[in-house]
Amino acid sequence: MIFDYETMRLIGWGLLGALLIGFAITGGFDLGVAILLPFLGKNDTERRVIINSIGATWEGNQVWFITAGGALFAAWPLAYAVAFSGFYFALLLTLFALFLRPIGFDYRSKLPSQRWRNNWDIALFIGGLVPALIFGVAFGNLLSGVPFHFDNEMRIFYTGSFWALLNPFSLLAGVVSLGMLTAHGAVYLQLKSEGDIHQRCKSLLPMLIGITLLAFALAGIWVANLDGYQINSVIQPNAPSDPLSKQVTQAPGLWLENYKRNPVLWLIPCLAFTSGMASVVLSKLDRPGLAFISSSLTLVSIILTAGVAMFPFLIPSSSSFSSSLTVWDASASHATLSIILWVTVIFLPIVLTYTSWVFRVLRGKITAEQIQTNDHTAY
Repeated sequence: MIFDYETMRLIGWGLLGALLIGFAITGGFDLGVAILLPFLGKNDTERRVIINSIGATWEGNQVWFITAGGALFAAWPLAYAVAFSGFYFALLLTLFALFLRPIGFDYRSKLPSQRWRNNWDIALFIGGLVPALIFGVAFGNLLSGVPFHFDNEMRIFYTGSFWALLNPFSLLAGVVSLGMLTAHGAVYLQLKSEGDIHQRCKSLLPMLIGITLLAFALAGIWVANLDGYQINSVIQPNAPSDPLSKQVTQAPGLWLENYKRNPVLWLIPCLAFTSGMASVVLSKLDRPGLAFISSSLTLVSIILTAGVAMFPFLIPSSSSFSSSLTVWDASASHATLSIILWVTVIFLPIVLTYTSWVFRVLRGKITAEQIQTNDHTAY
């Protein structure tokens, strides 16, 4: 093996984070554009322009989310089992909402009836809104702690409910997610459109960024007083995975311990505010390409802020602290992580190259004239 077990676990954690960030940047603007569809499209032609701005790429972008689920299953099987047990109904709701996207894109323009098209516009809006909200709610519940435990035979028992997931802090985290993805979609749509839609995106972005950063700041204040988790026993990063072999305590403010030990990490949340405000300025200056890069940095910073705060925890348990899953005791075997690493080394550059090529080919703006000229192929 090239790396020891500890290093492979850290690489696996980084890979999972990279896939979630990749989905947030690419699939995130897809969801954001769908959320904005009923509000920025004032007539059928404008709505078709908005839909066509993401129509050619949304399927490829969604692969990042599917790959993240596969990576969680392969590299962190215990975390996968707990997440898909505890968040079962929330994940089903997300899945059903995502089902609306392919049929919405494919069937929306099949009939000229305005009522038919309006109904599919609502379906696409729901298909963007629900996942964007639930992803944030899920992160909020991870920070709050998930009520599950293992018995001596490592069977999982989840003692919560779907409605318990919708607690105040998690809903605030949902607002952060919803705001940042909608803002990201507005920046992308400004990049891909012109005329009235372009101007509406520019006018709406300051409010969306303001909501996002305000909710993010409130969530940070809340986290400072929220019960966090800390491992009190000796950490054995090269030992076989056994969640019940450690001792964990819970106390207010422990989620900030990593930041206190390494003050340089405070640059990550600071970058979220800086890049968020920069995206507004760049948008006003009609530099949507740079604004999109800045908006992407905002997403990355917000996700990393939560990830760094929780490290090394993956899914903390609020009902049995010692059952909490961490990077050091919830991973697959050393051999499995090594295989995943080689697969990533080979295929990730191919995926990134292909994705970059697709967006380069499709970098032009979508106009009403194009929609009307190519009416038989446009969404």
